Amino acid sequence: MIDWDDAKYVLAVARSGQMLGAARRLGVNQATFSRRIAALERSLGVRLVDRKTTGTSLTEEGRALLPRLERIEAEFLAAQAEMAGQHGAISGSVRLGAPDGFGVGFLAPRLAEFLRRYPAVNLQLVPVPRVFSLSQREADLAVMVGRPEKGRLKARKLIDYTLGLYAARSYLNGRKLPGSLDDLGDHRLVGYVDDLVPTPQLNYAQDLFGSRRPDVEISSAMGQLEAVRAGAGVGILHDFMVEGSGLVRIVPAVSVTRAYWIAWHPNLDGTPRVRVLIDFLLDAVARDRARFSAHSAEAP
Repeated sequence: MIDWDDAKYVLAVARSGQMLGAARRLGVNQATFSRRIAALERSLGVRLVDRKTTGTSLTEEGRALLPRLERIEAEFLAAQAEMAGQHGAISGSVRLGAPDGFGVGFLAPRLAEFLRRYPAVNLQLVPVPRVFSLSQREADLAVMVGRPEKGRLKARKLIDYTLGLYAARSYLNGRKLPGSLDDLGDHRLVGYVDDLVPTPQLNYAQDLFGSRRPDVEISSAMGQLEAVRAGAGVGILHDFMVEGSGLVRIVPAVSVTRAYWIAWHPNLDGTPRVRVLIDFLLDAVARDRARFSAHSAEAP
């Protein structure tokens, strides 16, 4: 017989990959965590966890048990959310991972509106240029560039967005304005740090710059925007981020198109605080749809 309290320990191991991290996730010390896992293994008569110096993982028996434990967890969370919904406002914590360009440049200024609607929700926005593991609960929801192709995830397309080439007037003063991509050879280029690009979808510099590496490499979209604004060079920037920046769009015929998707773990599909955040994101981008492809820079 499996006690739900013990089942949570197995889920924590699967999501953390180490005993210490799993113990912290559940708010217990490592000794207690190990003892509860050992007790569960004894009661089932099988070994569920492999303990190694490099980390902790589930055994074959543990992996076979995992989908059932996740279904139990999903039912428990759904029941908990339903009870909460019957007796009060939508509440609880929800963590959203997002690329920094979208998270800071678009979403952060709109969070006050979400919190006015759902004041009992503790919203955690993590706007960093990285890929989030939803299966390991690094986030409840993640905004991704491109549709997720791996994992058992639910996903909806948010919106297509465009990027273009931009430079500051202070940088262009005294320089010949590029008329084509071939003319960029005479200019400093700003882009991502090549080996830190979190997903191939963000490697759009290759589409425009070819094999040439940027002269200034910055691992975040917001950092690139600020560097270009300060006159560091020519950058490929999100059109929705440059509004009011005073930047000049150069080689206007050149554009890159990508898409934002929102993804979440199926276990959270019926959780009210997750559903209202998904609906809010879809509504927010729909209301500002034109901005995601608008060329908001000044004319050369």
